[in-house]
Amino acid sequence: MRVASVDGCAVKMVDADRVEAVRERMPAARDLTGTAEIFGLLSDPNRLRLLVALLDGELCVCDLAAVTGQSESAASHALRLLRAHRVVAARRSGRMAFYRLADPHVRMLLDLALAHTEHTEPIYPGLIRPERGVER
Repeated sequence: MRVASVDGCAVKMVDADRVEAVRERMPAARDLTGTAEIFGLLSDPNRLRLLVALLDGELCVCDLAAVTGQSESAASHALRLLRAHRVVAARRSGRMAFYRLADPHVRMLLDLALAHTEHTEPIYPGLIRPERGVER
């Protein structure tokens, strides 16, 4: 019995109707690029810590730095980047800046990603390196 590899097609045949249907619903290149940028922002553990801290609501830079173990400068820089991509929003009160998740979509994205990670094991565990000082 011959077993086909899951990495490729055993028979080169295209289902033209399905291919066309997928092409029709494919987002525009600009939208895909923007989405990839958002996932890139979420791929940094320090920025992700800031976002997870904001799941409980609005916090100032000082509080966010303390919660995440970052310097205020590093937290502020990361928040500036997240704000530029409309992942977080800011509110000023005097000289203080308070940050929150920009909208419910960001919260949903974080909730789903965290739930997925908590309930799954990687297929290739050796490819995922734990952070220094973090036990798995």
